[in-house]
Amino acid sequence: MATDTEIVRQVARAPMRTARLKDIRTDEANLWRVVDRLVDEGALTRLVHGIYAAPPDGRDGRTWRPPLEAAALAVATARFGQRQAALMGVSAARHWAAIPRAIGVATVAVPRAGYAPTALDTGGRIRFVPRDLDQLDLVVERTALGEGFVTTPSQTLFDLLSRPQTKDVPMEAGAAVPNLAARVSAPEFEKIVVAARKTTTAARLMLNELKERDGPG
Repeated sequence: MATDTEIVRQVARAPMRTARLKDIRTDEANLWRVVDRLVDEGALTRLVHGIYAAPPDGRDGRTWRPPLEAAALAVATARFGQRQAALMGVSAARHWAAIPRAIGVATVAVPRAGYAPTALDTGGRIRFVPRDLDQLDLVVERTALGEGFVTTPSQTLFDLLSRPQTKDVPMEAGAAVPNLAARVSAPEFEKIVVAARKTTTAARLMLNELKERDGPG
């Protein structure tokens, strides 16, 4: 039978310090009762039903709350597997500081469709967007719960222009576009545009603007 310490260590060793209840290895017959007690004691934090995170650096889960983007990526990682999810759209823009204030919805790219938006126990909602991660320009970035994929600034800019998942935060998404464009070069963005199967007028206009801004060479 796993001890409390062993259970917490299992969660902490999982990708992004987050694990589903059914993935915790133990002979404990009433594991959910044990985990609920660990949450009450602050050793674990419940993100959504059946998924728990181990607060980093010995923090007390009763008072500590992960940032929305980190929590959303951690939940998606627990459900789909390590490096099988990525922050995208407004959430990637938040990561790149293109949206200065916190927002209440996180957008995560996942490999399969059919997942409804999910409310986090720690606040905010997750929207799951089916994408082929192999077709996205991704980088590994550190979050409050560990490392995970985030779309690059160029990919994020393209997604906001081409695949807007922004109906809840249109003003923030609109503000993110010029902020991202300021840090993206024309060659970087052109690479994304050329690789895309479909390109919107907005993305083509942005590419022209970046080329005019950057000049020849």
